[in-house]
Amino acid sequence: MRRYGRTAVYGVLLGLATAAVAEAVRPRGGTSLLLDWDEVRRNAGSRLDNATLDRAALEAAARGYRSLADKLEKPLLNFVGPLPKGATMPAFQALDREGWLDLNLGILRRVVDPVLETGRMPNSLIVEVGRAGVNRYVAYMLAFLARRVLGQYDPQLLGAEPIGGEGLYLVETNVAEWRLRASLPDDDLRRWLILHEMTHAWQFAAHPWLRPHMEESMKRLIETVTSKGPAVTRFAAFAGVLPAQWKVMRQVQGTMSAVEGYSNLVMNRLGSKLLPGFDQLERAYRERSSGKSALEVLIWKLTGLDLKLQQYQRGEAFCQAVFEKHGLAVLNRVWDGPDSMPTLNELGNPEAWYRRTTGTRPPTPRSVS
Repeated sequence: MRRYGRTAVYGVLLGLATAAVAEAVRPRGGTSLLLDWDEVRRNAGSRLDNATLDRAALEAAARGYRSLADKLEKPLLNFVGPLPKGATMPAFQALDREGWLDLNLGILRRVVDPVLETGRMPNSLIVEVGRAGVNRYVAYMLAFLARRVLGQYDPQLLGAEPIGGEGLYLVETNVAEWRLRASLPDDDLRRWLILHEMTHAWQFAAHPWLRPHMEESMKRLIETVTSKGPAVTRFAAFAGVLPAQWKVMRQVQGTMSAVEGYSNLVMNRLGSKLLPGFDQLERAYRERSSGKSALEVLIWKLTGLDLKLQQYQRGEAFCQAVFEKHGLAVLNRVWDGPDSMPTLNELGNPEAWYRRTTGTRPPTPRSVS
């Protein structure tokens, strides 16, 4: 009798489960995107403390950034090389955390919206649950970064033509908090960060091939996801495991590693000459990078940010090695064009990059008689 009772219970549970699944996948009319930007914005904004600064304070901070940048531009260009005729650096702007969030939501949408449009799903409960999870993940990641990012250069990749909205930014809230927490020299800290971001602006302004090269790589990745094909292929494309995607992603990673590594090299080499408080700044930055809490370490691992950081550290080590052995004129060969950028393998073997880009053969080992 107990067996029959248990079977009946299992039957009821199975029936309920079947009904629940049927209800979860039942079409409700229309289609949905797998990401709700308005919900992401609300979720991320609600996680920010000290989210906004007074407009007057931001304008005053921006004026200070621009004054410092004006004085740094000449020594920077003397070090890295001149800008082409007619090219200029964008003016610095000051952001609070909410401003950084809105800026980067716009950047994300330029890249992600085409993918979302092709991935529309029929409305159902399970789609709603999945979208809610994606919304929370993206919002949490953005809120986490909004509390940490100090500066940013936006080259307006995939931006609407004509290009002209490039931006240089410091997140004043985060800069000011770090300065107080680490007792850092005020102007030297901002000069140091400005050097890094201005180097990024120089990279794109002085080398017109860089923006279209990056855009073309991004478009190729987007096309692998948005192009029609068998369901299995499209699923693999969304998962990012297609061989064609890996090839492009490795190229992009090599380029971005060189871009970031070069900026760090300039920030440190030039900063050590121009900034009295440089040693203190560098020491504080190393402590900030290594002194993460257990929760922060988990977040960096779950979001893949730790892998990005490792890649950029490889880029900095590559630039440092080439600079020390061959000088800046040789390192600047990375800006000759896409083929001059280091591959991922060359990041760990700078001499292989040097031989490839200069046509130099490796030394022949001497025979021992």
